[in-house]
Formats: sequence, C-alpha cells, structure tokens
Amino acid sequence: MNPRRTRAVTLFESLQKSICSRLEELDGETTFHEDSWTLASGGGGRTRVIQNGGVFEKGGVNTSAVHGTLTGVLAERLKTRPQSFFATGISLVLHPKSPMIPTFHANFRYLELEDGDSWFGGGADLTPYYLVEEDAVHFHLTWKESCDRHDPSLYPKFKSACDRYFFLPHRQEARGIGGIFFDYIKGDFDRQFPLIENLGHSILESYEPIVKRRKKDRWEDREREWQLVRRGRYVEFNLLYDRGTLFGIETQGRAESILMSLPPLVRWEYDVHPEPGSREHDLVEVLRSPRDWVRP
Repeated sequence: MNPRRTRAVTLFESLQKSICSRLEELDGETTFHEDSWTLASGGGGRTRVIQNGGVFEKGGVNTSAVHGTLTGVLAERLKTRPQSFFATGISLVLHPKSPMIPTFHANFRYLELEDGDSWFGGGADLTPYYLVEEDAVHFHLTWKESCDRHDPSLYPKFKSACDRYFFLPHRQEARGIGGIFFDYIKGDFDRQFPLIENLGHSILESYEPIVKRRKKDRWEDREREWQLVRRGRYVEFNLLYDRGTLFGIETQGRAESILMSLPPLVRWEYDVHPEPGSREHDLVEVLRSPRDWVRP
C-alpha cells in the first residue's frame, strides 16, 4: 500500500476506535458489535453496530479500504472511464431512541484511480425531529470553526453544497438542517490531508453536546410517531440519492454494511401535514427554506 493510502486508512481506523469508545460511554447501556468483512475484488472493512441501547436505538461506525474495477455506470457517475480504483473511508450514522435527539450522519473518504487521479470527499449533517435553535447553531458553528482552521472560505461553500445535496426533490424539502458536504477535493495530498484529519476529529465535538443536552428531555407517543414518519424521509434519501449507498451497491460491497444507515423502525403515513403553529410544523418550514445558522 502506498504511503498516501496508508495515512488515510490509519486515520479512519483510528477515528473509528476513538468514536466508538466515546459513544459507548455516552450510551451507557450497551456496546458495539464488530463484523470484519472482505470484498471479492480486494480489501474489506470493519462494521461496528450499536443497537437497543440507552440512547441509541441503532447506529454504526464503519471503515473500509477496498479496491476493484469501476463499472461503466459508476465510471460515468464519477465522470471518468472504467478503470481500477482504491477507496477508503469512515461512515457514521446514529439513530437515537428519543425523538428529542437528532439523527446524525458523517462520512469522510479518499479515492484513487488507476490513471493517477485522487480526491477526498465527505461531510456531516444533522436531522432533528424537533428543532432546537441552540443545537443547530452549535452544530454549524463547530463545523465552521473546524473548516476555518484550514481555510475560512471553505465553510460557506461546504454549507451551501450540503443544503443542495441533502435535498429530496420529490418532497421539496431538505433531509435535515444540513452541515457540510464536499467532493472532489483534489490537489496536493499533503496539503489536503490535514483538512480531513481536522474534520474527522470534529465529528463528536459537533454532536456529543447535543445528545447530552437532549437525552433527558421528556417525550410521549405523539413525538415518537412523528419521529418514525420523519425517518421515512431519511430512508427515501438514502435509497434514492445517497452517493455512498449507490457506490457501495455498484462495487458489490457488503449489503449489511451499506444499509446500516437505515433506521430500525420507520412509518409512512399517507399525506401527513403537521398542524400550523406546532413544533412539527416549525421543523418542516425550516426544511423547506434552509437557514444560515452561523452569521459571518
């Protein structure tokens, strides 16, 4: 493995270990189960899943380092030609039990092609069921400060890209309140790698304080039902639009690891419209009109 690949794999595996350890402490009732797997074309990964805990109903922190050949469809999607590839990354999705705690996603990856092209991609976004402005500001401010340490021009671009990417056109609403998203970060590896390293170490800094603030908030059946309906939007995005899901399926990755991102329970009720003035309605209004949570 060349030095660039080794550095990326080492970073993602180290992040997986530290993140899982802190999440187990945060949950307090259960631990992660680990599956190691191999890909027929080469490489493999570690899938770590937490289920039925005190805080997390289901969650996963996965790493992989795989190689193979791009199919024609995938090559076209990546705007290149069919050729061999190497890809490594970390992917995290957390579905809390409480509807007062948002669902959280983060993903960072490095990809190399046979023709010498290579790039980083990734992002992080928050999907609340009940909007708390304090939490939204904290989440976005954390990612802004993390980006600013590398280049102050990055956060506005990454935030705007996130609002565009995590959008369900058939619903005309965002999946959540956004965060950051980027792809095709190319150029000098040694210059770009510290950005990914810095963002990776901000994953739990952006989310852990929110969980600690909200995990004791009271909720009842009505809030739980709303959570399950909104989880349906999450499923719709991941199966219809998510690039990571599509990449994993196209490269014949491990289905259980790819679909780890889906929540354990979900509902699709017909033609749901929250009552005007309700907290549910307030959330949907924000999802239809992305907001700037951090002022310049």
